[in-house]
Amino acid sequence: MQNLHPIMLVGTGSDVGKSWITTGICRWLKQKGYQPAPFKAQNMSLNSFSTPDNLEIGRAQAVQAEACEIPPTVEMNPILLKPSSVNKSQVVLHGKPIGNQTAQEYFLGEDKKHLFEEAKKAFHQLATKYNPVVMEGAGSISELNLKHRDIVNMRMAAAANACVYLVADIDKGGVFGSVYGTIELLEDWERKLVKGIIINKFRGDPTLFIEGKKKLEDITGLPILGIMPYAKDIIIEEEDSVALGSRAVTSRENKLNIAVVKLHYMSNYTDFQSLEQEPLINLYFTRDSEELKKADIIILPGTKNTIEDLIALKSDGLATIIKEQYKHIPIIGICGGYQMLGKSIADPFSVESNTTLEKGLNIFDIETTLSKTKETVQRQFKFKDLKETCEGYEIHMGETNVPKNKHLNDVNGKEEGYFDGNKSWGTYLHGIFDNQEVVTELLQVKYPDAKARNYKSFKAEQFDKLAHWIDENLDMATILKNSIEKC
Repeated sequence: MQNLHPIMLVGTGSDVGKSWITTGICRWLKQKGYQPAPFKAQNMSLNSFSTPDNLEIGRAQAVQAEACEIPPTVEMNPILLKPSSVNKSQVVLHGKPIGNQTAQEYFLGEDKKHLFEEAKKAFHQLATKYNPVVMEGAGSISELNLKHRDIVNMRMAAAANACVYLVADIDKGGVFGSVYGTIELLEDWERKLVKGIIINKFRGDPTLFIEGKKKLEDITGLPILGIMPYAKDIIIEEEDSVALGSRAVTSRENKLNIAVVKLHYMSNYTDFQSLEQEPLINLYFTRDSEELKKADIIILPGTKNTIEDLIALKSDGLATIIKEQYKHIPIIGICGGYQMLGKSIADPFSVESNTTLEKGLNIFDIETTLSKTKETVQRQFKFKDLKETCEGYEIHMGETNVPKNKHLNDVNGKEEGYFDGNKSWGTYLHGIFDNQEVVTELLQVKYPDAKARNYKSFKAEQFDKLAHWIDENLDMATILKNSIEKC
C-alpha cells in the first residue's frame, strides 16, 4: 500500500460528528487494505478506557482503534482532560495523571508548550507504525482567543503535515454562516491545509441541497466532498457528553426499566450503551424521584468526583429513595457508584474533595478509601458463579474493603466487587455490560427466558455499516488522492 499523509477531521464546533466520520474512515481504510490508526492530541472527556499496557486514553480513540482492528495505545490520545469540578480537570499525560488544573491554568498556562511537544512526539511514534493516521480535532478551529495556544487543531495539523477536512452540522441550522465564518477566520497558512468540506447530519433529499452546495463552494473556494445523511440506524459510542441530552429520561410500560442515576460528574456513561440495544430494555438517565421509583433496576454509574456526587444525592433526597428501592429491586453500582453504596468513603489525601470522610448510602457492607494512585487495567473475570470468561477494565482511585465471601467476580483467583447474595451488586469493572452473560441476568429479572445479544458482534456490524455510509456518501477517492499527492 502506498504511504498516505495523515487525514484530519476538524469542526465548525463541538458535536458536529467528527468522531463518527473519523471512525468510519478508519474502518473504510481497514477494509481497503490499509493499516490506519486514530489520533487526537488532546481530548476532554469523562469517557475513558484502559489500554492493554494499563494506561488511560479517551474512550473515543479506543473505539476508533477497535474500528481499525488494532489495540488502543496511549499514542492515540497523549493528553486527556477529565473534568473533576466546575472549572478544574485532571490532566492525564501519556496515560498517567500528572495533576489537576483549572481551565485558566491549562488553557492560558505556559506548560501548553511542553504538552504540544509531547503530543507531536506521540503522533510521530504512531505514524511510524500505521498508514495512514486518521486525526481528529476538537471543538471549533476558529476560537480566536485560544487558538494561538491550540495543540489539537490546526497547529497539530501543520505539525503532522495533514490534509484537513472541515465538518459542519447542517442539522443545527446556519450551515452557510458556520462554514464560511470558520474559514474566513483562518490565517493563510491554515486555509492552505484545508482540502474540503463535509456537510454532516443532512435530513431529507440531498438533491435539494445542490444549489446550496454550489453556493457554498463558490464563497469558500473549497469542494464539498460529502453530504452525509443523518444515520439513525448506525449505533456508535459518542465522545461528547452533550450526547446525553438525546437519551431517554423516563420509564416505559412493557419494558425492563433500568434507571441510571444522572450524576453531576458522571463518567463512562458509555458503559450502558449495550443495554440500550436490547429490545426488551428501556434504559433512561434521571434524577427525578418519581422516575427512580418506576425502575425495575437502578444503576449508580461512575463519577469523577464520588464524594461531591454522593453529597448531592443526599441533599436532593435521592439517597433516601435509592435506599428504599433497595428493599424491592436490584441496585447496581459501577466504580464510583459502587463506592457510594458502602458505609463510608474516606479521602485522606483530598484526591477528589476537601471532604475527608463522608458516610455512604450504607446499602453494602463495604468501606472505601481513596488513594493517590490510579488503577488503570484491563481484566478478564468470571461473573458470580458463571463459567464463561468476561472482559472489562478498571479506572479508579481507591481501595474497597469487602467482607470474605461477599465478592462478585473472580479475577484470576482474586476477589473483586461486592454481591449482597440477593440481586444487588457493585464492581469497579467498566464495560461489564458488554458481556452477554451479565446482560442476560439483568433481562431475566423480568423476562426469565430472555437472552441478551452478542454485543461484540453487534459493534462489528455497526463499524461495517459506518464504513458503507462513508463509501456511499463521502468522496474517498479525492481524499486518498490528496493524501497521496502530498507525499
